[in-house]
Amino acid sequence: MNTNIGIVFSFYSVIFHLFQATLNSVGFGVYVGTRRVKTLDFDKLRKGIGAFLLVSFIVLSMATPFQKYVNIPKQLVLFQGQTAHVPVFGSVQTITTNAVSVHQKEKLAISGEHVGESDVILQMAGFPIKQVNVKVLPDFKVVPGGQSIGVKLNTVGVLVVGHHLVETEQGKQSPGETAGIQVGDSITHINGKKIEKMTDVSPFIEEAGKTGKPLRLTVARDRHTFETTLTPLKDKHDQAYRIGLYIRDSAAGIGTMTFFDPKSNIYGALGHVISDMDTRKPIVVRDGTIVKSTVTAIDKGRNGSPGEKLARFSSDKQVIGDIKTNSPFGIFGKLSQPIQNGIFDKPMPIALSTDVKKGPAKILTVVEQDRVEAFDVEIVSVTPQKFPATKGMVIKVTDPRLLEKTGGIVQGMSGSPIIQDGKLVGAVTHVFVNDPTSGYGVHIEWMLHEAGINIYDKSEQKAS
Repeated sequence: MNTNIGIVFSFYSVIFHLFQATLNSVGFGVYVGTRRVKTLDFDKLRKGIGAFLLVSFIVLSMATPFQKYVNIPKQLVLFQGQTAHVPVFGSVQTITTNAVSVHQKEKLAISGEHVGESDVILQMAGFPIKQVNVKVLPDFKVVPGGQSIGVKLNTVGVLVVGHHLVETEQGKQSPGETAGIQVGDSITHINGKKIEKMTDVSPFIEEAGKTGKPLRLTVARDRHTFETTLTPLKDKHDQAYRIGLYIRDSAAGIGTMTFFDPKSNIYGALGHVISDMDTRKPIVVRDGTIVKSTVTAIDKGRNGSPGEKLARFSSDKQVIGDIKTNSPFGIFGKLSQPIQNGIFDKPMPIALSTDVKKGPAKILTVVEQDRVEAFDVEIVSVTPQKFPATKGMVIKVTDPRLLEKTGGIVQGMSGSPIIQDGKLVGAVTHVFVNDPTSGYGVHIEWMLHEAGINIYDKSEQKAS
C-alpha cells in the first residue's frame, strides 16, 4: 500500500474511533433492580451521526489524495501521440475503447493512441473514484511565424472617414451629413452600381451635378444596409460638385505573422482586428495582400505611451499572400509560398486553450531588420475557454534585451507567436497602456478556428 492511500485509511481509522465515541455518548441509563440498563436517545443518535458524517467529509476533503482526485478534469482532449500526466496514485478500472492507453509510473499517464473517444475509470483501493472522458484528435501541426509583414487592405465599397462643409452661394452645408451618412459607414452602391474604389465615385457626382438628380446610395453600417439619397452641391470657389464626405478605399500597416499550415498554406497573423485609424471601427475587407517588411527603428514604450515598431515594406514589394478575412482574431488568407523564420521552420504541435498553463514561455518577433528572434516571457494568467474569445491569457516580457530594446510589447508586435513547452499556444495581441511590459494574448485554437482550419476532424477549409 503506498503512502497516500495509507494516509486515507489512517483518516478513516480516526473517524471510526470518533464514531464509536459518539455512540458511547448518546445513551442514557435506567435501573432495573440494582442493575443499570443502557438505552439510546434517538434524537442524540441522529445528531451524533450527523456530526460523524460532517467530520468525515471535512477530514476526507482535507486529504491530499482526495483533493487530487477532485481536481482531475472530467474531460481531457488530446492529440494523437500526446500524453497527459494525471498527478494521482491509483489504478485504472476500465478503459472503454482502444483510443487511449494508460501507464502508471510516478504519475498516471494517459496517452492518445487512436482518433476517437474513451472513458477511463480511475480507482483507489479497489473502489471507482473518478470517470474521465478522453477525446483523441488527429495529430495536427503548424509552422510558427514571427516575421514582420506589411498589410494592405481594400475596403468593401468606400469608407466614410469624415464630413466636410461645402461652401455654396447659400452657405456652408454637408450633403453627406444631411443624407444621414455617418463616419464609419461604407458606401457600397451608387445608383445600383457597385462601388469598389474612390475613382468609381467621381463620375456619379459629376453626372448628378449636371442633371440635378440626387444620387441613390446603398450604405452599410454595423452589418446592416440602408438606402438614402444625396444631392451634390456646387462649391462656389472652384465650381466643382461635392458630396461633403471624406472617403477612403484602402488601409495599410504592419504586423507579425503568427502561423501557417504547411499543407494548405493558410495563415493567420496579428491576432486582433484591423480598425480604421480615423473611425476606430473594424475594416470590412474586400480583398488585400501581405508583403515582407523590414523594421527600421523602435519607438520604445513607456507607462501611458505604448511604443511602436517603425518599418517599411520590402523594396521589391513582393506579395507573399492574400487577405480574405479581418476578424477579432486577426487577418487570415493564403500564402503564395511557404515562408521561413530561421528558428522554428518545422511544423510544431499546438496547445488547446485548456492545455496552456502559467509559467515561462517565448515569443517570436522582429526588432531589427527582418531577423526573427526568440524572447523570454512569462504567462502570468490563463483563461481556459470553451468557446472562441479574445484575451485568453496575460503575458509579461521578462527578457532583458527585449525590455531594453522596446520597453516590452509595442505596436507592430501583434501576432507574435507564443511558444510554451515546444507547442504553439497563442499570439500577442494588445499591450497594457499603463504597463508596456505586459499585455494580452489570444489562444491559437481560436485563430485556427477563424482561419477555417478544423483541427477536430482534420477537415481543412479555406478562410472566408
